[in-house]
Amino acid sequence: MKYHKPVLLQESVDGLAVKPDGVYVDVTFGGGGHSREILKRLGPEGRLIAFDQDRDALKNKIDDPRFLLIHQNFRMLRRYLRFYKYETVDGILADLGVSSYQFDVPERGFSIRFDSELDMRMDTDVDFSAKTVVNTYDQYKLRQILADYGELRNAAQLARAIVEAREENELRTTGQLRQALEKFLPPHRENRILAQVFQAIRIEVNQELESLKEFLLQTAEVLRPGGRLSVISYHSLEDRLVKRFMRSGLFEGEPEKDMYGRVSVPFKNIGRFIVPSEEEIEENNRARSAKLRIAERLDS
Repeated sequence: MKYHKPVLLQESVDGLAVKPDGVYVDVTFGGGGHSREILKRLGPEGRLIAFDQDRDALKNKIDDPRFLLIHQNFRMLRRYLRFYKYETVDGILADLGVSSYQFDVPERGFSIRFDSELDMRMDTDVDFSAKTVVNTYDQYKLRQILADYGELRNAAQLARAIVEAREENELRTTGQLRQALEKFLPPHRENRILAQVFQAIRIEVNQELESLKEFLLQTAEVLRPGGRLSVISYHSLEDRLVKRFMRSGLFEGEPEKDMYGRVSVPFKNIGRFIVPSEEEIEENNRARSAKLRIAERLDS
């Protein structure tokens, strides 16, 4: 099973400041690249717990007594850590978005490069797919997700085109969706617009931003003081949530001040954000939009 080299591998794991006897969590296991690097830095008493909602990722399970792989969305972080008797951990790593493997398998429906079923499910055990969104959402709701998640200025026109096309025939494939939007796809911007459309639908199908918020809030509860949170994001919607949370523990607004004008926040940022080197981008095109942020849990 082909998974590309993990993005910002050394930088993201360095950000965890791994202790040999510590307990760490990789909430986006995928091909296991980040997990293997963490395991290299752990001693015999160290532990690594990994999460992935994609059943295909389970085939990459690492045979190591220090390692546990949980087939769940990372929004279930706290529940499953407690189930396995881990109340707190020393570090958490997240590599957000779609894996190279998921993009490269045509039948998963994530990529604009293939004509395949409208799927886009990260968890193939659920029934809700891109086909559901495209064929059952009303025009207003389609416009909303295209505007909010795809950041498309002409979301209203695109939503109307989808609704008109599906009135003729159900849209079942990525090619049919592309055809429905054809008049809004000028040659010099076609791939860019389609990528934004696919991103919007994918985020909706997988409830990615809601899951990210739930996950981030739980990190403040399960990380020990001094524990590290290392998060790689790939688009502004994700990065904005991560940035705000690491700065204030909130997704909107500013933290409240006490009577002395002090604010209590759960994290402190470790340095500025990190982006891949030109060499890494040349080797791995997926890295071009990546941004790594690292924060440390403060004493409550």
